[in-house]
Amino acid sequence: MQVNWHAEVSAQLTWYWDHVFRPSLEGLTDEEYLWEPVGNCWTVRPAGNGAFRCDWSWPTPTPPPFTTIAWRLCHLGANVMGIRANQHFGDGALTIEGIRWPGRAKDAVDFVEQAYRDWTSGVAALDEAGLARRSGYYEGPFSDQPLATLVLHVNREVVHHAAGIAQLRELYRDRRTIIPPPRPH
Repeated sequence: MQVNWHAEVSAQLTWYWDHVFRPSLEGLTDEEYLWEPVGNCWTVRPAGNGAFRCDWSWPTPTPPPFTTIAWRLCHLGANVMGIRANQHFGDGALTIEGIRWPGRAKDAVDFVEQAYRDWTSGVAALDEAGLARRSGYYEGPFSDQPLATLVLHVNREVVHHAAGIAQLRELYRDRRTIIPPPRPH
């Protein structure tokens, strides 16, 4: 049986996006988007003059801080897909410093959707040689790997963070019914 690996790699993310992740974002409110279920969360914060900033540092602290829905959507829209789409398929000018971080839920959904469209249209335009070429750029462990390896990594990252967002939405929905841990005797 002949397998069209390009189609399979692309379909994996597209199916998940269309049937699981994107529908799970319906009705996301600003309060839920910015909800910090524990102290010291990484999130998106006002930076003045109507701008926002996304918490982060490199290297990431150990253990890493818990992240809000806002942080996770911004991470997907900027680091996971947006900058990579621009570097691999665009003009290469977008950097982390140039991101306009969304401070509201609707803007964040639009932000991550645009990054998804940019990334998936770039991947769809690749032929077999394009998927096989060296990833390069700043991809760290992926820089010497074929671009297909990075594409699969992006798929994993989207599924990982989308699952976390879905779980946070469930916790937010049921936040008033969370049972505190038992007290020690």
